[in-house]
Amino acid sequence: MQIQARIYELQLKHRFGISRSAHKVQKTFIVSLSQDGKTGYGEATENAYYNVTVEKLMQAWDEIVPFLGNYRLNHPSQLWEEIKRRSDNFRFFMSAIDEAAWDLFGKIRGERTVDYWRLDKTKAPVSTYTIGLDKIEIMQQKIRERPWPVYKIKLGTENDEEIIRALRTVTDAPFRVDANAAWDFDKAKRLIPVLKDLGVEMVEQPLPAGAYKDTERLKATSPLPLIADESCRTEEDLDKAFRSFHGINVKLTKAGGMTSAKSMFDAAEKAGVMRMIGCMTESTVGISAAAQFLPRVHFADVDGALLLRNDIAEGVQITPDGVVYPDRPGNGVILKTKGISL
Repeated sequence: MQIQARIYELQLKHRFGISRSAHKVQKTFIVSLSQDGKTGYGEATENAYYNVTVEKLMQAWDEIVPFLGNYRLNHPSQLWEEIKRRSDNFRFFMSAIDEAAWDLFGKIRGERTVDYWRLDKTKAPVSTYTIGLDKIEIMQQKIRERPWPVYKIKLGTENDEEIIRALRTVTDAPFRVDANAAWDFDKAKRLIPVLKDLGVEMVEQPLPAGAYKDTERLKATSPLPLIADESCRTEEDLDKAFRSFHGINVKLTKAGGMTSAKSMFDAAEKAGVMRMIGCMTESTVGISAAAQFLPRVHFADVDGALLLRNDIAEGVQITPDGVVYPDRPGNGVILKTKGISL
């Protein structure tokens, strides 16, 4: 294969805040794999919580270049196993290569990934639009700027109830909230019934990532579904997450790509738990990969590219009316700019 990696700085439309951090610029790492005149693209973003930097991604890339340059793609799952053995289980890096491999595989076959998996695109749910933590008046203004059928609201402050009550004055749309592991058991038990009365549909990661026993206690009385994010990174976390939560949020970067995400969704479907596809603050490269799973999930949060001022790619479109898959094979990605080549 012909291979290349690039770094980009993605500028956000608004400062994006969660319970533990905020940022206005997102660095991202884009991989391209080419074979038989076709090119596939994959993405992994920096993430302080998971201790991922572009420098670490660059180092992993330098180490894998000799192998990839001599590799011929037959099936993405085979390449995923090869990368796993060589990358010391660095899931963000594996995800970038795996996304590119699935995009390339589909382009060589002349078939969209979602169609190769024989998924019913009419079952794809509408994605939430995320309102990051900020001053309440700014959060209200974000909702006014972007009318949407369902919002994801970032929480994890001392005034979470006040935030939801204030946002409820500017929209009747359903809310889904994400505490990003910021609550303790007592706060979650007190707040969740209140949130339900305020039109909240589900709660993502209410307690710290390792608090499985407390989350299981909370699950027993919660009037809203609890969805694992930080508590469910890879396949190794599934059993604990299934016991403690009503469902799981799979993000390609933390899972290690589309191949591992597919396995996680297979297991969740077999266990009968709720399924959600999520994203980081990433471009249409990563969003187009994640969107291939939309027909398999109950909840979708794949709005990352909508938060950007300078999206670097074309591909799947996330709209208030649902997902629009481009009439292109693979994940449908076209890169629009060159970025910084490595």
